[in-house]
Amino acid sequence: MRALQFKEFGDPSRLALTDLPDPEGDETTAVVRIVAASVNPSDVKNVAGQMEGTVLPRVPGRDFSGVVERGPEAWVGVEVWGTGGEIGFSLDGTHAERIAFPVGALVRKPRNLPHGAAAAVGVNFIIAWLGTVTYAGAQGGETVAVVGAGGGVGGAVVQIAKSRGCRVIGVDVRPPPPESPAGQLIDAFVPTTADLRAEVMRLTQGRGADVVFDTVGGVLFEPSLSALGHRGRLVEISGTGKRRVEFDVIDFYHNESRIFGADSRKVDAFASAGILLALVPGFEGGRYIAPLIAETHPLADGIAAYRSVANGTRGRVVIET
Repeated sequence: MRALQFKEFGDPSRLALTDLPDPEGDETTAVVRIVAASVNPSDVKNVAGQMEGTVLPRVPGRDFSGVVERGPEAWVGVEVWGTGGEIGFSLDGTHAERIAFPVGALVRKPRNLPHGAAAAVGVNFIIAWLGTVTYAGAQGGETVAVVGAGGGVGGAVVQIAKSRGCRVIGVDVRPPPPESPAGQLIDAFVPTTADLRAEVMRLTQGRGADVVFDTVGGVLFEPSLSALGHRGRLVEISGTGKRRVEFDVIDFYHNESRIFGADSRKVDAFASAGILLALVPGFEGGRYIAPLIAETHPLADGIAAYRSVANGTRGRVVIET
């Protein structure tokens, strides 16, 4: 099979289109023919040597959508989607024509999503669900402020929170495009140049947010923490600008605030399967919006796909085999 592989860390030029042996299946491992796989910023960082636990040489790529080619009879020919925190790091990943994938982690993809869109859901929705549902436990009637609402993860958080009956405040540098998930669904917008605490308090009649999901972190950690209402929950997934932060510990414990760190790398293929299974009804029922695909590249042009993500795109970048 053809695959993108890197043998040393560096920029996307370290990737090479290589012929590798087809993966083999057994009673616990299926072979999935990859139809589409997205390229995440973490994939670019993986090739650059900025992620932990990567064993070389490695085929990168975390998210995929495809068809089971070999495995248990009941699964052969079934269209599936998947991701996992170990995929593309300690195990060969999805930027290839085929992948060996655990039978116990197979999940049927949503019927209404084409492979390209299904492949672009993975990491963004996994971390969004982990932080919003599993950790923060956002419930109907609560207010969720999403810092970085216009990004891929932020847009997924907006959709999940709205589907659970929450009021959503979007926070970003500029208002999200009207056609984006955040542009369609947020109830109020706050620019990052504003006083975040003051604006959230104004929009909640002085109560503060029940949940703040901060996709930026670092420079926006303290403003995000200060925007919480009593017993509010802050979810952090990044550390933009600085990795060490300060906050008033007395205000923190008086407010009985809670802080959750969420890391998609800690969610393996089996745990990811549980989240993807929970997401299927939302996509099939129209509660979630298919990701915006900015670029599609053939596998042979995979290096260009990596360069596009490294340079920054508004929308997802997908490799098709």
